[in-house]
Parts: sequence; structure tokens; C-alpha cells
Amino acid sequence: MKRYPFAALLDKTSPPEGLLLLVLAVLIGSSTGLAAVFFIQLIAIIQNQSYSTVQLLFPHLGVWSYVFVPIAGALLAGPLIAWFAREAKGHGVPEVMQALVLRGGRIRPRVAIAKIIASALCIGTGGSAGREGPIVQVGSTLGSVTGQILHLSDDRIKNLVACGAASGIAATFNAPIAGVAFAIEVLMCELQVRTFGNVVIAAVSASVVSHLYLGARPAFTVPSYTMDSPITILFYLLLGLAAALVGVFFIRMLAWFEDIFDNWKFPLSLKPAVGALLLGLLGFSYLQLPGINFNNPTEYQLGMPLIENIPHVYGSGFTFIEEALHGNTSFLIMALLVFLKPLATSLTLGSGNSGGVFAPSLFIGAMLGGAMGKLFSAWQPELAGPSGAYALVGMAAVFSACARAPLTAMLIVFEMSNDYALILPLMLTAVTASHLAQYLYPESIYTNKLARRGIRFAQGRDMDIMQGVQVREVMNRKPLTINKNQPLAELYQQFQETNLLGFPVLDNEKVLCGIVTLQDLEKKLSQSEINLRSLKVEDVATLDPVTVFADEPIWTAIQKMAPRDLARLPVVARSSEKQLLGLISRSDILRAYDIGIVRKQRGQLLQGQITLRRQQYNDFMEFRLKPEQNAINIKLKDLDLPKSINVISVERNGVLLIPRGSTTFISGDIVTLFGNKETINQAYLKFTGERNKIFM
Repeated sequence: MKRYPFAALLDKTSPPEGLLLLVLAVLIGSSTGLAAVFFIQLIAIIQNQSYSTVQLLFPHLGVWSYVFVPIAGALLAGPLIAWFAREAKGHGVPEVMQALVLRGGRIRPRVAIAKIIASALCIGTGGSAGREGPIVQVGSTLGSVTGQILHLSDDRIKNLVACGAASGIAATFNAPIAGVAFAIEVLMCELQVRTFGNVVIAAVSASVVSHLYLGARPAFTVPSYTMDSPITILFYLLLGLAAALVGVFFIRMLAWFEDIFDNWKFPLSLKPAVGALLLGLLGFSYLQLPGINFNNPTEYQLGMPLIENIPHVYGSGFTFIEEALHGNTSFLIMALLVFLKPLATSLTLGSGNSGGVFAPSLFIGAMLGGAMGKLFSAWQPELAGPSGAYALVGMAAVFSACARAPLTAMLIVFEMSNDYALILPLMLTAVTASHLAQYLYPESIYTNKLARRGIRFAQGRDMDIMQGVQVREVMNRKPLTINKNQPLAELYQQFQETNLLGFPVLDNEKVLCGIVTLQDLEKKLSQSEINLRSLKVEDVATLDPVTVFADEPIWTAIQKMAPRDLARLPVVARSSEKQLLGLISRSDILRAYDIGIVRKQRGQLLQGQITLRRQQYNDFMEFRLKPEQNAINIKLKDLDLPKSINVISVERNGVLLIPRGSTTFISGDIVTLFGNKETINQAYLKFTGERNKIFM
């Protein structure tokens, strides 16, 4: 492995852990802030130059320029994505999530370069996408590369990736608190004090750099809105319900277009151009609607500049969002954009172009909220209030429905508007939209892409891995139990002697009848006026407990534990649900995840067996050890195997083991070898004392 000078310096100096991560957080936050400033300026330059150049060179194109400019941008971005870094395709955040869960946070450095250039070309020439997804991916890449250069552990690399993601949101939207929430709520799915502190420092550093170059004003200038009547909260509740439907509509539409383009046998480098052509036709048609500026070539020839009349379905749409927040837009246009903006974004990103979905979801939310606000104001003008307030709250609602991140949604809108007065409607609509959308469609706009690849995870863990490990593989087969008729004093003594927190409760026939925990005992002891001497274990135990079968996957046990946050489950037999086979706890589930990862990697390795066997020299061998063979009761280090042979795994009683020098082989072990064909038979002979005819 290549060793960088910085890693060697780190080994020599051995700085304190907290100081090192603090310095790295500041470095990553500042670098991401500079990258965000560069990216925003690059988008503006490309937008101005592309449309101004077309206006100068081809003045008779008129509104048809809005068709050709996006195609030109896609023709430049498509080859860059296809040939240089395919991770830059789409909105970027799913790729970061996949790297965090499956690759220890490791991302290729070239992704940052490709993402910035491709996304700037896409958004600058009119692609319907946001700039936050690219910056999140760029910041995450900077964090990942920093960790890899310093040879840090997977956990620390993941922490630095989260620092980069938070910095991207903080710098792009001038919203450091929302950046922290996004990194923890969407990417990491868990909160640790040390992790939280580093992410906060990175977000602050990015915001300072952003303020220095872009100014400290909020992303939107919003009038001061208030909720005049408590009854108005019902209108916002309706908005939250509608936002959930629109959010699911957006997720499904984007997924549908991604599947269409992914399954289309057409050069990957040209697919974005096809999407840009369809987007251009959509933008051209939009400009023909009544009430839209720049309706015909004659107006263009009279001097109306292209750059000031870009269709509202193009780009991130922040300018038009601000008009909706001020209530200066018509109901029909906003209602139409609720459907046209998801279509435009799906054509742009579904075809393989590069950009984010954060800004489009905010745009859709502002249009939905503004349109519903107009309806409410027309129906109940004294109660409803101005439509701009609903546009502001709608931004949080639709993003929450799409991303399933209500806390981030609330904070991003609050920080972008710098208005606290509507925090109650923001909280209600964001949570309502998120929960209803989760019920209607389980995947978010970020996880849906991964789920279609067969990658499903929750709480930062790959759930497919948890499906591949059975309860029997990790359960405690001989748990300590207690009889239901024993006095509480003996139960208390058993808790003290074992330091365990719970026991299955059996009757005199060794039949499972309940489970008792230390918490159950403490609740009973806290009650006054009870005679402790007369109480038995069954008086404090939970009778008829939730159980799990030994042949069920670990994921089933997790689902059964989740509703009441149980810490352990009795494992029972299929033939009799009162026959105790073992006990599974949270620590066992964590161990199951590690086993699942090893098994998945082993499966991927063995999957390449067919390809490897085409080679002349290498091959796999898998065999079961029988009684009286050479390796029985012998340690791996004592077998004297050829150096060209690797013992990949040992499967014992359905449990996968990673062999070490001290591993002792027993009868029934399934051993997997990989190595040189000429010596693999020698290794087999060492294990079994027999010659394998296949390799003779």
C-alpha cells in the first residue's frame, strides 16, 4: 500500500485524537467552502456565457435557444461522466451513502473534479437540478480522501465524510445548523458526541468561508409572516398531507426515468443529451403559456435578453422561489409547476446528467405551498393568511417527504429564510409529510436508487446483510435462566453475581413462561406498601414475551425489538413456542452484522470463481473435514501449508469463521482454499491425507 508523507508524519508525532480530528474538520470545512464558492461562481459564469454567446452568434434562434443550450451542456457533461467518473452521474448523495455503508467511506478522488465540472455544465446551461448534491458529494470526497491519505480507520473516514457533507450544505445554503442535521439525519443515522462536534466545526468553517466570499445574507429575503389564528394550523396540516403525495410522486417519477434510461441500450455519454433535448422541448412549450414572458421570437428580437428569461423549470429556480415567498405569482403557474418541475428534474437526472435534488424539492414545495395558500386565502381570507407563508412551509414539507429528514427540512427553511415565526407550522407539516410518505412509499429519494440496486440499509447498516444471517448463528445457546417460583431476593442476587440485565423465566417443567429484566425489578422495588418477601419472580416478570425462531433472519429479530425498544428476545423452537432454545441480545445482533459483512465479501469473492478459473494458475477448493483426517485438532499455523495458498474461511455448524493461526480444525469444518493450482493439491493433502483427483 502506498504510504503518504503525511501518514508517516502522523505516526511520528502521534497528536491527541481530539486535536487531530478538530484540525481535519476545520481543513475539510474550509476546503469544501472554497469548493462551494468556486462551484457557485462557475455555474454563474457558464450560465451567462452560454446564453449570451448564443444570443450574440445566433440571434435568429429566439426561444429555440432554450432547446439547444441545454443539449450543448449535456454533450460536454455526458462524456466526462461516462469516461472519467460514473459516480458523478445523478444527484450524488446515494453514492456517498453507499460508500459510507459498504466501503468504509472510501470515495475516489477524481469524483470531486468530475462532479463539479459536470454539474456546473448541467445547471449552468439550464439543467433542472440543484447545486447542493454536487457540493455534498465533493465535500464528502474531500473528507474521504483526507482520511485515506492519513490511513485512518473506517470510522474516522466516515466521520470526515460526514464533515464534508455538512460543510457542503452549510456553504451552499448559508445554513450550518441544517448542514449538521443533514449529515447526521440522512447520512450517518446516528449521533455520537465526538462525531457531532467534528461535524459542527466543519460546518462552521465552511460557513465562514462562504460568508467571506458570498456574503452573510440568507438565501431568501422573506417577509415577516405570523400565524394569526390557532385554527390556521389545520390548513398547514392539509399542506403536509398534500406534500407527502407530491413527494412520493417526485420519487417515483425520478426512479421511473432512471430505469428507462438505464435499461436503454444507448451510449452512456449521449444519454444526458437526449434528456436535455426533452427538457428543452418542455422549456420551449412552457414559454408558450399565457402570462409567461418571452413568448415569441419577435419579442426576443426587440432586445429581451435570454439570461433574464430562463424558463422556471430550468436550473435550481431560486429566483422564482423568492417570488412565490412574496406571494407575487399566479395560482395557475404554481399549480402547473408542481407537476412540471418533477418532470424537468427527472429528465435531467434520470438521463444521467449531474446535479442535486435538494433545490428541486424545495422549489416543488414552494409551488405547492403557494398554490394551496392561494386556495386557502380565497376560501377563508381572514383565517388563512398570505400565500407566501404556505410557500415557505411547503418547502420544508416536500423536502421532508422526499428525504425523510424532517429535522433537516425544518432547519434548512428556517435558516434560509431567517424567520422563526412559522416554526410551529414547519414542525407539523415536516413531520406529517415525512411519516405519511414513509407509509405510502418506504424508500426516500436518496435510498430509492440504492434499493433498486439491491442495497437496503437503515440506521447506517446494510439490511441485506442482516437478512443473510440467521438467529441461530449468533444466539446464546445456553442462557442463564431463572424459575418463576424463586423469590425476588434470589433474582436480585443473580443480577449482582452475573452483571446481566435480563433472564428468561421458566416453570418447573423448563417451559418458557416469560422474561424478567433489571428494569422490571427496579420498577417493583420503587413501589411503596408491598411485601417483598411474599413476591416471586413471576410477579415482576413479563409473561408471554415476544419471541423469535432460530431459523429466522436477524432482521426479523430487529423488527420485533423495535416497537418497544427491547434489548433481548428468547429464541424458541418451531415445534413448540414454549421450548427455549437460546437468547439473542443487541450485542449478538452487532456481532451478526460483522459476520454478515464477511459472508457477503466471501460471496463476492467466490462469485468471481468462474472468471478466476479461466486463468492458468489459480483456483478455489472447498471441502469438508472428516474424522481421523490430518487436520483434525491441529492448529492452522502447525499445518505447514505452501506459501501460495490462502485459507479463506472455515464454516463450522453454519457459522462462518475467519481463520487465524490459532484456529483449531474439527470434524465437519468446511474449509475454503485459494491459490496456485500446482500447490493447492499439496494443501489438500496436508488437511486430509488424501489426494484430490480434480487437481491431479
